[in-house]
Amino acid sequence: MIFFAYMALGSIAGLLAGLFGIGGGVIVVPALVLAFNLQGINPEIVFYMAIATSLANIVFTSLSAMRAHHKKCAIEWHLVKPIAVGMFAGSIMGVNTALTIPASYLQASFGAFAIFLSLRMMLWQSGKNALEFPGTIGLGFIGVLIGWVSALFGIGGGNLLVAWLSNRRLVMQKAVATASACGFAIAIAGALSNGVLGWGNPMLPPHSLGYIYLPALLGIVSTSFIAAAFGAKIAHRLSPGMLKRLFAWMLLLVGLRMLISVWF
Repeated sequence: MIFFAYMALGSIAGLLAGLFGIGGGVIVVPALVLAFNLQGINPEIVFYMAIATSLANIVFTSLSAMRAHHKKCAIEWHLVKPIAVGMFAGSIMGVNTALTIPASYLQASFGAFAIFLSLRMMLWQSGKNALEFPGTIGLGFIGVLIGWVSALFGIGGGNLLVAWLSNRRLVMQKAVATASACGFAIAIAGALSNGVLGWGNPMLPPHSLGYIYLPALLGIVSTSFIAAAFGAKIAHRLSPGMLKRLFAWMLLLVGLRMLISVWF
């Protein structure tokens, strides 16, 4: 039964990944925290496992979304290269930072961060006070910052990167496509780091690869890979305005839910 729940979760995460250029971690992480708690997994490692499993899933969703966006020639590869290198380095730093923070603090931070992102999406206006792109070093530095924050909370980085790219006059579809490609770097670095750092932890349940919980990963990936490609196709056919506003409200609810689960 729980495996089918993971499959449903993968469908939602994959669709969001393709539509918005995000990894789906904002949905996957809180859902996995709930599922792992219901399974009786040690609460001290539940959030770390949710982050690790989310990042491992983003490897597959970003590949699927990237392939679909590339067919539309929407990915700005000259931006992807320096940003992705920075995100790879930043995500490794983020994983190591996350493992030094108590799980309850990390969960509360995730909730506050989700609320911040939702409000930014609601209030931010595309094209207003648009800025120019920095040089290669500047793009790499932006990648490090986004990679660090993204790996810290188990998300793909698309929320921050899409907003940053769009505010520099990049068409929304291209911003989403470029963020999908960059998210792959975060996912690879974060998944590998969590696999290595969690290896041999006696609190981990069976069928774990470091902090990555394989049954959950298999269930999510089985549907997210297909859903991500479908979401990417929709992104190029429809205006993302209404979908973006709906996602912002959903993100707000997710953030509030995470904060409430810490306090009560």
